Amino acid sequence: MDRRLQQLRLDPELSTPLYHQLASRLEEAIEEGAWQAGEALPSERALAEALDVSRITARKALDRLAELGLIRRTRGSGTFITPRLNQPLTRLASFTEMLTQRGFTPRSCWLSRCLAAPSADESLRLGLSGDARVARLKRLRLADGVVMAVEESCLPQSVLDDPLGVGDSLYAFLEEAGRPVARALQHVTAVNADAELARLAEVPEGQALLKVTRQGYLIDGTPAELTVTYCRTDYYDFIVELTR
Repeated sequence: MDRRLQQLRLDPELSTPLYHQLASRLEEAIEEGAWQAGEALPSERALAEALDVSRITARKALDRLAELGLIRRTRGSGTFITPRLNQPLTRLASFTEMLTQRGFTPRSCWLSRCLAAPSADESLRLGLSGDARVARLKRLRLADGVVMAVEESCLPQSVLDDPLGVGDSLYAFLEEAGRPVARALQHVTAVNADAELARLAEVPEGQALLKVTRQGYLIDGTPAELTVTYCRTDYYDFIVELTR
């Protein structure tokens, strides 16, 4: 028997339903790293036999984990732990950097990269003159092959004049070019996915997403970046530590 399953102790004497107990124990084990992102979770049958519960109980527990976004089911392959990104809001880091540190494989699926005229709002936020141009980047952000977010970035051409040269990490590219983003302000709000966002993020239309608007600055205070990221709520957690 998988030793990890031996740690999932259920108590039939409690008033809490067994499927709820099992879902809670599995959730705790996943959060503690007993199973890693991309790893297969034991099947309904294996859970039922190991824990002496019915397959219906095991199925309902896995249904609960799927609702929480902790697992994904692949027909014919099994049940797998989904990537989950816990992002502290007190440290400036790139998506690629955060995922790599947590053992995920980051990847970008580019939707567009070009130079264009800025909108009035972009000109105001980035402090641009009337004839200035901007680099526009739009991409899907993936972790271990799973779409985590849809991201749209706008940077002054003076900061990024070759959008096609950006690889998986925009911040690493700017760092190498001698124009690193030194600080940023972020605003987080909730939005419902329209048809296009839902298609790109691979979620149902109308599902809630976290919209993160980041304005980044160079070390001398010059506005350098305006990025809007639409994050899937089943894969993203934002963490803020408060002290008194």
